[in-house]
This record gives sequence, structure tokens and C-alpha cells, in this order.
Amino acid sequence: MIDEAAVREALSTVIDPGSGVDIITADQVKALTIRGSTVSFILEVDAARGAAMEPLRAAAERAAAALPGVTGVSAIMTAHVVEGAPRTMPRADRPAPPAPHAHGHSHSHSHGHAHPPAKPAAPAKPKNPAGVKRVIAVASGKGGVGKSTVAANLAVALAARGQKVGLLDADVYGPSQPRMLGVSGRPSSPDGRIILPHRNHGVTLMSLGLMVGEDEAIVWRGPMLMGALQQMLGQVQWGRLDVLIVDLPPGTGDVQMTLCQNADVAGAVVVSTPQDIALIDARKGIDMFNRMGTPILGIVENMSAFVCDGCGKVHHPFGHGGARAEAEKLGVPFLGEIPLDLAIRVAGDGGAPIVVLKPESPEAAAFFAIADALIAADVPA
Repeated sequence: MIDEAAVREALSTVIDPGSGVDIITADQVKALTIRGSTVSFILEVDAARGAAMEPLRAAAERAAAALPGVTGVSAIMTAHVVEGAPRTMPRADRPAPPAPHAHGHSHSHSHGHAHPPAKPAAPAKPKNPAGVKRVIAVASGKGGVGKSTVAANLAVALAARGQKVGLLDADVYGPSQPRMLGVSGRPSSPDGRIILPHRNHGVTLMSLGLMVGEDEAIVWRGPMLMGALQQMLGQVQWGRLDVLIVDLPPGTGDVQMTLCQNADVAGAVVVSTPQDIALIDARKGIDMFNRMGTPILGIVENMSAFVCDGCGKVHHPFGHGGARAEAEKLGVPFLGEIPLDLAIRVAGDGGAPIVVLKPESPEAAAFFAIADALIAADVPA
């Protein structure tokens, strides 16, 4: 067995030339994982020096590889913006300097004539990752409503309909997509910069859950998470995709805003259960996307109904129709109802979503109907 303490000791010999401090003391090594004879970790660097830090990453990789028993090392860099760092005021918010007069005087002093200020430049429109036609966010106002299950089945259903699909697991504190899609093993990076994602069930997947063990917590502050999300958007070799599904964490926080600011999001699918407490939070999520200028593609009512195996009676443990009524109230599309069924949970836990395991089942049909609705909507890229 390779000892983690020995790996950390080896990495402590790697000095960052910019700070003169070793990468262990500087707390730049994150998500250190040992699987058999393979060592993997993330090297956190300053965003301003990111492009020049490849030699440091390579040195860290060599230091770990030199340990007895180590047969493979994977070190991937991530850059983040340090909290409290000075920021340049956006152009649109800066007062325009006075235009110089022909004789070197400013217009404000020339014959008392005032000139209207120059129109500020429009902010640059965010761009999608190379080759990605459109990005669709799957979101929820609160946890526990089955958002990740919907995202996984929706991605696979779209792939089954002939779409080229990617799934970015941005639920950074609870990354569950590797388990749901039956994917394991750390993604490779041939040059330490471009990450090669995994693929299963016709879906290309990238998740922080592939960087750490299932029982390991990602104990990161906001700036590190934002840097990781930006890296998964821009440094993953997604290839040519018709759609990139982004499984967002619950709530209305940094990850949601970072996605909308760094990608041209075609729209959001909001998942809720029928109960009032979930719908209250769903409204907050919809309001956030409205503030960010992101269209709402529709609301999905998950865990809508349960059919008793014994008597065949339909039960509504969380109420019924609440999401449909909310969609009508807010003037957004209602995409459909997903039943509360054991088969959906078992399929997800087993790594083959219900649309793969039982594509002809009523449960799978519900997901296919939502996928067809999104395709029919023909949202422009």
C-alpha cells in the first residue's frame, strides 16, 4: 500500500518558484487520492499565473512518481480567483475620460460646449465550450427533489433520440452522475491541461466525482469551486455536441451564476416535487434565472404519483398538479410528470438509468416525453 503521508512528503519537496513555498505548505494540493498503485491530485494555482504553471505541475507529478510502488500519477491543474483580489471595474461602469480637444484641451473646457459621453461598449456575450451548440441547465430550488436523476435520464434519452449529448455534473458538493451513468476512473489529461472525459450510454460525462472517492467530501470554498467549474467547461475535450446538460447544485448560489456568466445558456429546466415547500424554492430558482437573463424551458414535476403494487391504486404522497399549476401561473412550459417508482431509483443506483434499463416502461416514457419536448422546442444555440 502507498502511504498518503509519503506522497505528501514527496510533494513537499516541490517549490513554487513564484512564492518560494512548497506546494504542500501552501495548501495547493487538493483531492489527493490513492487507488492501488495510482496517485492522483488537483494542483490549485493562481489564475493569473495559470499558463506558466505547467512546469510546476510536471515537477509535482515526477515527485510522486518517484515513490516506490507508484505506477501512475495524474495531476490536473485548476486555477481560481482569490477572494478579495482587486478587480478592474467593467467598462460599462467606468466613467468615460474626457475626449481631447484638437488643441490639447478637454471638451469640458472648450467654449463651454458639452458633448454627450461616448456610448459604453456592450459586455461580451459568453461563449459555449468549443463544439457545443447549446447548454441546458437542470436546476432545483432545493435538494431532494430528484434533480440529478432527471438530468441523467434526460441526457440519455436525448442521446437515444440521436442527439450528441454531454453531461457536466456541476453539483459540486454532491456529484452523483458517475454512479448514475455507471462511470468510474479518473479522467486522463495527456498535457496536464486538456481533460479527456468519460463516455457511457451515449453520453459524454465530466464530474468532480471522478476526481475523488465516493466517500470523500469536497471541502472547498467558493473561488475553488468556481475555478473547477470554469475548467470543466473550458478545458474538457467535449467534442461536437448538440447539447450539454449541466446538472446544477440545489439553490441559487455561486455555481448557478458562474455558469450563466461563462456560457451562453440556452435555458433552464427546473425540477420540483408537487408539494408547496418545494415549489416555494422552485420559484426562487426561476427568479434567479430571470435575473440572469436565462430563459426557462419548463418545469418538471418529479415524484408526481405512486402506483401501489398490490391494489393498483394511484397515490400522491407529495400532492399532485402543483408544478403544472405553478408553470401556468408563471407563464412557462410544463414539461411533464415523473412518477415515484422504485425502478427509477434502482436503475440509477445501478449505473443504467431507467431509459436504458427499461426503455419501453411507462417510467422511461415520461423522460422520453420531456426529451422530445426539448427537441421540439428547437431552442437556438
